[in-house]
Amino acid sequence: MLWISLHLPALPLEALLRGSPLPEACAVADSHRIVGCDGKARVRGVSAGMSASAALALAPQLRICQRDGSAETEALLGIAAWAMQFTPNVALEFPDVVLLEISGSLKLFGGLAQILGDLREGLSAMGFTTCLAVAPTARAACWLVRAGRETLVTEGERIDDAVSSLPASVLCCDADTLESLEAIGAATVGDLLALPRDGLARRFGQALLDDLDRARGRLPDPRSFFTPPPRFAAGIDLQAEVTQTEALLFAAKRLLAQLAGYLAARSGGVQRFALKLAHRDGGATEIAIGLVTPSRDAEHFTLLARERLASVALREPVRSITIEAADILPLAGDNLGLFPDDTGSPGNWDRLIERLRARLGTQAVLGLASRAEHRPERASADAHVHTHADERQLKLQFGERPFWLLDAPRPIPEVGAVPNYEGPLMLLAGPERIESGWWDDDDIARDYFVARTQSESLVWVYRERRGGGWYLHGLFA
Repeated sequence: MLWISLHLPALPLEALLRGSPLPEACAVADSHRIVGCDGKARVRGVSAGMSASAALALAPQLRICQRDGSAETEALLGIAAWAMQFTPNVALEFPDVVLLEISGSLKLFGGLAQILGDLREGLSAMGFTTCLAVAPTARAACWLVRAGRETLVTEGERIDDAVSSLPASVLCCDADTLESLEAIGAATVGDLLALPRDGLARRFGQALLDDLDRARGRLPDPRSFFTPPPRFAAGIDLQAEVTQTEALLFAAKRLLAQLAGYLAARSGGVQRFALKLAHRDGGATEIAIGLVTPSRDAEHFTLLARERLASVALREPVRSITIEAADILPLAGDNLGLFPDDTGSPGNWDRLIERLRARLGTQAVLGLASRAEHRPERASADAHVHTHADERQLKLQFGERPFWLLDAPRPIPEVGAVPNYEGPLMLLAGPERIESGWWDDDDIARDYFVARTQSESLVWVYRERRGGGWYLHGLFA
């Protein structure tokens, strides 16, 4: 087995601020004690562990936010669901570590280095700082990463060397046990390994020895693997109220990157997701974004969100943003060809339609659908564009039809028993007789012909069988 441990050292801060960076220095406090601060605060001398009053003395303009444990837990669960795109074996080590067992995924994702790079890039896109370590056991990987050691241990024989220099504080011990260990000079894990096992167990309990053995791979370390939720829902509380929709895109991009990873883990895609904006007065604005075909492309989601947000006028300042996706549809990965294709790929019409809908509105972008109707002017109707798999187009057998049909037939003269349009027409094909519509009092009786004009273009004309007369009805491309 091979475990990757993701440690989120700045989770208390980033769980609150990843959606809206603040211009002033900021820190997070828990029981009047600083537990995290941003770079601007560190420059002013603020650090984790100091009292809130001391921090304010160093930086009077410092903004102190109260720690939100529920936001941290929600963020950690979201990261776990996102990480399942790399392996189904994901476990949580609260409050700030996610463990991935990736021995079965190395070849699929191009090796360990590629997976580590993808993890760093993806977590950064979601707004999280991470520290990564690799070890053959979950506990050793967790110890390494919590000690700030970004170490890659891929062989079981190297575990003892890797963990020996770690401080004893990485063990899950209470404060009294750590104080007792320090009193006997056991400051590191290596110091504990050098002590007699029987004496160590008598003084500190068998649990301490078991913890050491699990880290070294000498005892099994069973883990309960995380199960992703059936629906996606993730939100960010904004520390500063937002009055312009353009500013919301920063937070939306964080959440859309999380959505894309969740969908990859589910081998699925969505055709609809919603942005919910919570306002100061307690109300909410919901922005629905629809797609023609299922997708899990974060960049494409961002483009659609940008178009939709640009057309929305906020009635009140926004305090939080949430993205929800309920219907997860199966979506296979792209198939790659064996040989390179230099012919180029056709335009992606589905994505063009989606962007036009996002900018202009759903009702402004329509397609044409066939109707069970022989009268040419009624044989098609506006319809929403669907996926190719969902099309229910009628397969009716007609004669030649022009590309361009006039809004209404145009009368044309008849000279010497020959219809005229920009000169005498030469009838090439026909007649195609259409008699229909008697049931709705709009019946027709026409003989249609394909004709050639003097300029060699093709037109569609008909002769009215009741009362005579020629009419131009369409133009061929």
